[in-house]
Amino acid sequence: MTYRLTLSPEAAAAKAGFSKASAYRIEDDLRLPSQKKVPRGRRRSDPLVPYWDAEIVPILKAAPGIRVIGVLDELRRRHPDLNPNIRRTLERRINAWRALNGPEQDVIFRQEHEPGRLGLSDFTDTSPLGIAIAGETLDHRLYHFRLAFSGFEHAHVVLGGESFVALAEGLQNALWALGGVPREHRSDSLSAAFRNLAADAREDLTQRYAALMGHYGMAPTRNNAGIAHENGSIESAHGHLKRALEDALLLRGTRDFISLDAYRAFVDEIVGRRNANLAKRIALEKEALAPLPKGRTTDFEEKVIPVTSSGGFILRRVFYTVPSRLIGHRLRVRIFDDRLECFLGVTPVGTLRRGRPVSENHGGHVVDYRHVIHALRRKPMALVNLVYRDQLFPRAAYKRLFETLREHGDDRRACKVTVELLALAHERACEAELAEAIATALDAGRLPDLAALRDRFRPEAASIPSVAVKLASLDVYDELASVSVVSAHSNLGGAA
Repeated sequence: MTYRLTLSPEAAAAKAGFSKASAYRIEDDLRLPSQKKVPRGRRRSDPLVPYWDAEIVPILKAAPGIRVIGVLDELRRRHPDLNPNIRRTLERRINAWRALNGPEQDVIFRQEHEPGRLGLSDFTDTSPLGIAIAGETLDHRLYHFRLAFSGFEHAHVVLGGESFVALAEGLQNALWALGGVPREHRSDSLSAAFRNLAADAREDLTQRYAALMGHYGMAPTRNNAGIAHENGSIESAHGHLKRALEDALLLRGTRDFISLDAYRAFVDEIVGRRNANLAKRIALEKEALAPLPKGRTTDFEEKVIPVTSSGGFILRRVFYTVPSRLIGHRLRVRIFDDRLECFLGVTPVGTLRRGRPVSENHGGHVVDYRHVIHALRRKPMALVNLVYRDQLFPRAAYKRLFETLREHGDDRRACKVTVELLALAHERACEAELAEAIATALDAGRLPDLAALRDRFRPEAASIPSVAVKLASLDVYDELASVSVVSAHSNLGGAA
């Protein structure tokens, strides 16, 4: 065809190596050979002809969301002799019908994000990671914050649910780590922020969330309920973050961490690596962020709770022990996601681990044996039927000892020995070492010797050494004064 632009058909065919007849055939029909092929027709009869218009199309119109396998099962129920091998044919026909006659589908409108405008918050379940703290499975989730333009992200380990406290603490940690504030904050319909709860809790939660947004000067927005792709800038990032954590855990070789702080440091490290890959975009977006306020705002709830004669207080169906000196007083308790900070007036009196109810029908217990051991020594038999007995034991060895002693049929001795060992652990600050000694004895098939353990971990008080103090003579100070005078005269003479 290139030769044909300047030559006759015969000359162009000769130069291209065609015959003259081929040249005139091409002149008569300029279509390519592939365009001249006749579409292949069916090689066998259509097995759906008897059912398509009469049964399948009415099903598709009546139930637009039905799966192909559902249509096939219904056809086979009506016609037991129908060959099940028609599934692929049925899928192709239904897909083609839906493309031409099916309902209109939702359209996702891709957005262009400007720097400094939008930050997003959400919670994501991380239970599939299988994290453990000191051998115990950690039931937790992550609060996840992300900037839509640059992709900066921050993750905070949350031990409870999607509460306002978790949202406030995680969001503020993210903003202060970022060093600036976006103009708009978006989330899905979090019950901690919007009116999704019962009427008695709606107003308070909504006001607190509005106050949080007002403190940082952000406009609160949310996506429509059930429309996850409207929050896609963070929903898709959930999967990427969890896959990065999974890869790091596989390289680490274990999912067990020595403490919650160690696990939080691990998460921070992984998130920091991901942010380092976006350093240029993050630096560009930081220039468009509003400045942080002078300080943080409240990221906790506060309750005033009386300490009962049981040596503790009940908060949200969980019993917490405190030093018995506080019985009869009212504590001001700040409720964080992972801890409680207790105050007597404005004086801090302690920090407690946050507990959770066991189930809807059973509450929880957060017990520190040091708070009650002095009273338990006076009434050791109370240990037998103590409500929070299992939570009282700080380590498994103490519980194992108590159960072993009870198996010998002497509850009184079991209570006495166990309580005395707990008191020894408290007084001599040897909880771990004493537990190891108890476990060693039990593994050897013998009961621990209380007297021997007392001698080992509570040595007799040493005698107080005699210290002789020799006072210096006052004449020494007179000599020092004369030396100072002579030195001063020498300096004056040198100056002259």
